[in-house]
Amino acid sequence: MQSTSLERARAIPRPTREAMLQRTPSVQKFWDQNTSLFQEAWTQWEANTGQEAVLDSSLYDPQLREAIAQAWQDLSKEGAVRDLWTEVFPGVYEAQFFDPARLSVLREYLERVADAGIPLRPPYGISLNRGGAMLDPRSEGYLAAPNFQAFYRDLMDAYMRPISRLLFPDIVGYDTQTFGFSIQWQADADRSLRAHTDASSVTLNLNLNLPGETFSGSGVKFFDRETRQVTELSFAAGKALIHHGSVPHESMPITEGERTNFVLWLYGDKGQVPRFGAPVHVLDAKERWSIPTIPKDGFAPF
Repeated sequence: MQSTSLERARAIPRPTREAMLQRTPSVQKFWDQNTSLFQEAWTQWEANTGQEAVLDSSLYDPQLREAIAQAWQDLSKEGAVRDLWTEVFPGVYEAQFFDPARLSVLREYLERVADAGIPLRPPYGISLNRGGAMLDPRSEGYLAAPNFQAFYRDLMDAYMRPISRLLFPDIVGYDTQTFGFSIQWQADADRSLRAHTDASSVTLNLNLNLPGETFSGSGVKFFDRETRQVTELSFAAGKALIHHGSVPHESMPITEGERTNFVLWLYGDKGQVPRFGAPVHVLDAKERWSIPTIPKDGFAPF
């Protein structure tokens, strides 16, 4: 009896954790040789488990969802989207992104993904626990479930990019490409990430913790190069922080519990980002609320 793609994917020998950490050639070969198999397996998994229609726009905060929908229909109403974001540190904005009452749907989906038995590539150098995965098709071993990919594309195209263009006009033209990964910070595993900048034009950090799912520590510390101001910001359920990738920041140690996040990037072709002090291209609303037609370039930062 011929086995299915899902069965073959679940049975395939995986690279060791050490090999993945060292990024050995055999690991790259493993992902490259099995891309089609894993894509087929995720499609079968989603169909077999009834996950085809789980993720939809009801996951978003109602105010944000309504403001985004209105702006796409009537460009004169884009100000309502901008008004939902509060500057909590120079160049860093916060808003309620996901509906806390609906977050359990997304989290349960991700838990089923983790238990699916299909190999997922973790974000090397950040987290190698069960909750870490690559989200964008440009990354080998990504979460290729069709319904998730539809949700991810809508998040990036309908939400993140126009929001980024409203808050950071200088990134226009450096926002054609998407990248994303998930992290699950655990007190007994990967606990922190030292001060760094991102290889992105814009970074959107989304907290997926449920209401009442508390943790200790694990704030994000931001550094202002000009004033030398340092502020540590914490996450609430469904909240988002958005900032230029060039803003230095540090994930502080988590000491108790878990914190689950999506980290999403926009950048230009082949990883291009805005130059400091470069002139800002003035856009009209129609340009802000548009989706680039430039093909995906396949470049992945890591």
